Amino acid sequence: MTVITAKWTLDDYHQMIEVGLLEGRHVELLNGEIVEMPPEGPEHAQLSTDAADYLRSLLGDKALVRDAKPITIPETASEPQPDLAIVQPLRTLYRTRHPYPENIFWVIEYSNTSLSKDLDAKRKVYAKAGIAEYWVVDLKNRLIKILRNPIDGNYSHEVTLLEGEVSPLAFPQIKILVLRLLN
Repeated sequence: MTVITAKWTLDDYHQMIEVGLLEGRHVELLNGEIVEMPPEGPEHAQLSTDAADYLRSLLGDKALVRDAKPITIPETASEPQPDLAIVQPLRTLYRTRHPYPENIFWVIEYSNTSLSKDLDAKRKVYAKAGIAEYWVVDLKNRLIKILRNPIDGNYSHEVTLLEGEVSPLAFPQIKILVLRLLN
């Protein structure tokens, strides 16, 4: 017997949220499937908060740093909640909808227990959406994977950093210290 999983649309998902069906559950929509998100440990929570503050100080009003807020990816029926999404500063628009891929400069996920999901399912969702840059901060191994150049549903360029600095594609003039994202 073949098991077929029911896929949810963005509208289905939003209706479930609106009527409170998902209240109290830490979930996100990935490829039409509602996926449980593991709870954040203290280190994960504080490092991503510190990174958000650091990026805000570097970017100023050039971008909006949204932490643990949904982004909407219509092409894949996905509404993930990345730890950090660096998006166009369109505050009025985001009162009516979450940022879409064309509004996103780059996304950062902090990974401890979710590393395999972040490097597989989320990587593919973000690449398929054409999000130019995706960073995965691996807390266990104390490194950052910088993924760039989405082609055919995957990133074709990957660099691993333990130290030094990196400039996001959208803001080449800004130098981000890798250790500030790791410690």
